[in-house]
Parts: sequence; structure tokens; C-alpha cells
Amino acid sequence: MHPVHDVDSLLILAIALSSKRRPAELVEIVSATDLLQNNIPNETKLVEAFDRLAKHGLLKAEAGGFALTAEAQAIITGLPRKAETPERLFAIKDRLSVYNVKGEHAGVTVDPADVTKAILAHRASEKTTAKNLLVPKPKPEAEVHKPGQRQRKPMPARKRRV
Repeated sequence: MHPVHDVDSLLILAIALSSKRRPAELVEIVSATDLLQNNIPNETKLVEAFDRLAKHGLLKAEAGGFALTAEAQAIITGLPRKAETPERLFAIKDRLSVYNVKGEHAGVTVDPADVTKAILAHRASEKTTAKNLLVPKPKPEAEVHKPGQRQRKPMPARKRRV
């Protein structure tokens, strides 16, 4: 697949993150891209990436949402689990660069107005007090000692009775 854009790898990882059990809606994909990159790409770049990935057979539209095809799932598998997001995005981009398109695939047309609505809905949901389940767990900076997990003193040796 040539050329490979940064948005392509970001979109593949965001769809993989948001469509575990069912096809992901645009709002879920936008929130996943914001989670991964702390920034949402421009609407036109997202629309072009959706169309480009669908024409290369990596993305399909189904049931009012978007899901990855088997080829895209193969690209995602084997990514290092404990790697940081930039490392994962780079690995996906590297795998996309060697990916060869097999056959003709139909493109997906996403309306830029729908993407704008999804971005606005995501930004409105950030302002609510509801808990976002896509937020990663914070990592402790220092070693945290839990009660009962400390080193105990050994029992004193018994004195001999003569």
C-alpha cells in the first residue's frame, strides 16, 4: 500500500480498539483516536483515510459502523502489548508499507458533516462527569508498598536452657 499516511495507521489502531465485539460508530472511533494521540485529525484527512483503507481492503462498513477486515486484523496481530502508542503506530505503518492489495474493493463514503458531528459529540462528552472507559489506567510513578507486604523481622533464636 503506497503511500502510507500517519492517519491510516492511527485509524486502524483506533478501529481495532473501539470495535471489539461489534462494528464501531464514528463517535467511538473519534474518541479512540483522541485517546491514542491526544489530538483528533482534521475531518478531511479522516474522510480520505476511511476511503483509502476501504479501497485497499482493510476496512468495511457494516451495521451502521466500521470494522476491520481479516487483512487488517492480520496487520494488528502480533503488536507488542506493552509498547507505547507511538511504537505501535510505527509498527502498523511499517506493516502497511509492505501490504499488497489483492483484488478490487469498494470505497467507503463518509460524510464530512458526520465526522464533524462525531467530533463535537466527543468533545461534549468530555465535559460531562461520566467516566470514560477508554481512558488508560494511570501508572504509579513510585513503588507503592501495600499494607501487609513489608519485610518482617525473623523470629529471635531461642535461648538454650542448661
